[in-house]
Formats: sequence, structure tokens, C-alpha cells
Amino acid sequence: MREDLHLKIRNITNQDYTQVKTLMDKVYHDIGGAWPEHTIHKLIKDFPEGQICLEDHGEIVGIALSVQVNYQRFSNPHTYDDLVDQKENILNDRLGDAMYGLDVLIAPEYRGYRLGRRLYEARKELCRQHNLRAILAGGRIPSYHEHAHEMTPAEYLEAVRERKIYDPILTFQLSNDFQVTRLMKRYLPEDEKSQGYATLLEWKNIFFAPETTVIKSRKTQVRIGAIQWQMREVESVDELLTQVEYFVDAVSDYKSDFVLFPEFFNAPLIGLSPDQSNQTEAIRFLASFTERFKNEMSQLAVSYNINVITGSMPLMEDDILYNVSYLCRRDGTVEEQKKIHITPHERRDWIIEGGNDLKVFDTDAGRVGILICYDVEFPELGRLLASQDMDILFVPFWTDTKNGYLRVRRCAQARAIENECYVVICGSCGNLPQVENLDIQYAQSSVFSPSDFSYPHDAVMAETTPNTEMIMFSDLDLDKLKLTRSEGSVNNLKDRRTDLYSLNWKHTK
Repeated sequence: MREDLHLKIRNITNQDYTQVKTLMDKVYHDIGGAWPEHTIHKLIKDFPEGQICLEDHGEIVGIALSVQVNYQRFSNPHTYDDLVDQKENILNDRLGDAMYGLDVLIAPEYRGYRLGRRLYEARKELCRQHNLRAILAGGRIPSYHEHAHEMTPAEYLEAVRERKIYDPILTFQLSNDFQVTRLMKRYLPEDEKSQGYATLLEWKNIFFAPETTVIKSRKTQVRIGAIQWQMREVESVDELLTQVEYFVDAVSDYKSDFVLFPEFFNAPLIGLSPDQSNQTEAIRFLASFTERFKNEMSQLAVSYNINVITGSMPLMEDDILYNVSYLCRRDGTVEEQKKIHITPHERRDWIIEGGNDLKVFDTDAGRVGILICYDVEFPELGRLLASQDMDILFVPFWTDTKNGYLRVRRCAQARAIENECYVVICGSCGNLPQVENLDIQYAQSSVFSPSDFSYPHDAVMAETTPNTEMIMFSDLDLDKLKLTRSEGSVNNLKDRRTDLYSLNWKHTK
């Protein structure tokens, strides 16, 4: 191992050609050696940021050469000659929407320090900075000649992927998050070790954003507000709706994109029922107000320019009672999510039935799902939503005791980790002595994140004081979710063994 390293990454200049040629001749002695001087000079002129070198005490010990290309053209089969004209000029497309990795090489005496990874990371950062769609590359498979007598190129690629065979180029590319998209024939005919074959490799820039107007652009920084709601006796529906508007107004003042209410937040209206002794009739009395609440909360969403998730309310449909949450978008549209798993209490005392549909909702601030309380304790639902690219899961809940609350909390945290999404839980506090089965509450509303370096060390973005009426805010970065799903410490979604198991939704209608 070398001592006293002093490494520096920088862009290659015209004055570096002598060192570049020496290094390329040393590494590429079997396929023709270095590019001519005019080729390197043209690369520097056409795409200076794409020509990167790594030096130690002023001596170049590694280089990475790149050009811009049209993604549609070079993500399909091609040969190396498609990049080079008859005068050995490498063709750079200044309007190209992708990078093409030409060469990455490290001096033999500097191998073992993972310096190639540094050059690849510099390329990836350049791709992000230029808002390019991807990095493409034609990858040699120089160990293939040793196995050509016993396996096809496709079988060789699979063996390398399964780490049964080590290939100095392909193994390195796979370890740097490149995906093999196809096998190309006659890519570089003079490459005898690869027998002319090459892999078409691709690294996708997950932050790529096609040019668009501000109005059509997707928000990546999202602010949510949640209302830890105090259950209190009310004298009228108007009184409770006034309280709802107060909170929507307050959360909107802080430029939030969403406001979330708890499960059965309007239960104090049961206190207005003429006969509370009959719980079945009392909950149906509460359901008689649901249409009005939905309509008025939708109007608040438009008036205060905020997406409102209405907690949950009982809903009568065809003489069947459901527990339903509404998404009232700020554009005036409304969608619903029925609670799917009904608790023993809801089923026994209120005769509530479970819904049969589950979906992810598009909003102007990400793709969201809603699971009402008990539903979050069933991991299948979260996974089905995650398979539809959900960013944020909202969980309105009602729990009376701390152990009930902790079931919701810990399951919600699990959903955030296993599905690489944000989860917001929101409950109520206070007492309703006049309402049977809703007389006490326990809640600590919280926002959970995946558990990785980009997030708080305990994966808790925000949380309220337990059992205290208050508003909770949290800013969520949707781009962090993209990075976690692609390059996180673990990749729960990508690493599922779908060759062993699967999850499907059975349509019941």
C-alpha cells in the first residue's frame, strides 16, 4: 500500500495530455492505448466538466471521460463507432439529455483504494447538477474469454450478477448502482477479451426533472400540519365547525400543504343525540352530519388553499355504516378512503362494516395514502400503497389508552421504514363524559420517516406533547425519499424477494 497520499479531483486541461496518454497506454495496451491528443482536446472543449481526473501530489492516477448524448438514441443498441467519427473525434451533443461514460481507468499501482468509486460519484454529481436523465455506458466484459467455451454471454452476465464470477469491469459497474439494460454485439470488435460483446449500462438520475413551467412543477418540499384535537362538549354543529375552521385557518397561515384531523373528531356531536343510551342509533345520528362536514371542509380547503384530510366520520350508504376519511383537495375535488379493518368495538357496538377499496391519491404535494387507525396495524395495506409510489401515509386515529396508542404508533413507524415513506399519525385528547365509549382519549401525534442517514436519528420528524391540544408542523422532503429508495443504506422496496412471494389486492365488486 502507498503512503502519504494526497488525492485531489479536478477537471482535465489541455496541458494534462502527456500524463493522460501515459496512463491510457499503460491500462489500454490491449485495445490500442491512448486517444490522440486532438481527441482529448476536443472533449475538453465540447464538455469540459465531463473530463475528470484524480491526482496524487500532482500526478494523474485516474481519469473519467464523458460526453453528452441523446438518451433515446444511446439507450438502444449501438456500437462504439457511433460515438466516434473517422478522425477519432468523439461526438458530443450539447443538447443531449444524458451523459455517456467513455472511459474510467485507474493506474495499476493505485488500485485497491476504491478510487474508481470516487470518479463515479463525481460523474453522478455532475449528472445531477446538469439535470441529465441518466448516465449510459458500454461496458466491456474482459473476463468473458475465459468462460466463452462453457457459457453464452447472457449466462456470463447472470453469473457475474450472482457473484459466481468476478469481472473487473462489470462487477465494479454493478456495485456502483448501474443496471444492465441489454447485451450489445460487435460493440468493440477489437476487444478480444470481451469477444466484441458489451453491456449497455445505465444509472438513472432520480432527481431528473424535465423542463416545465413553475405552475406544472411538482413540489418536493411539503409542509404538513396535524391537529391534536381536544374533545369537548359542544352546543351545536355550527360551534364545532367554527372550531374546525379556526384550525384550518391557523395551519394555512403557516403555508402548509396538508392539514390532518383525527379519527371521529366530530364525536362530540353525539352529545346532541336525543337518545345516547342506544349506541347504534347514536352513531347513526352522528352520521347524519357527515355530508355537511364533507362539503364545508371541502370549501375550507379551497378558501384557505390547503389540502384537508378530514380525520374520519361515520357514513351511511345503502343502510350500511362505514368509517370514512375524505381527502378534500384545494382545487375543490374530493375523494374518500373507507376504513377496511373494523375494530371489535366498532363492529359490536356500532355495527360498522369495512370498506373494500384502497388507493393512492395524487395531490399537488405528492402521492398520499390514508389508513384509518386500526388499518395501519396491517402491513399488507401499507405495502400495497407503497407499490403505487406513495410518498406520505396519513393515519387519523382514536385510542383511549396508552397501550392502544402504542399499537398505532409502533405499527406506523414500521410502515415508514419498510415502505420508505413518511407516516403522519394524528389523534385526539380530552374527555367526553357524556358520550359512552368515547369518554377518554390518549394521543401523541407524530410524523415518522424512514430510518437512514438523511433523517433524524430516531426517525421521528416531529411529535406533540401527549394529551395536549396543539398543532404539529413538519417539513417533508420528497426528494429524500427518492434517494433512500435508490441509494439508501438498505432498500426495503427494491430488495423484496418477489421470486418467493407476492401481494395482490382481490377486487370484491
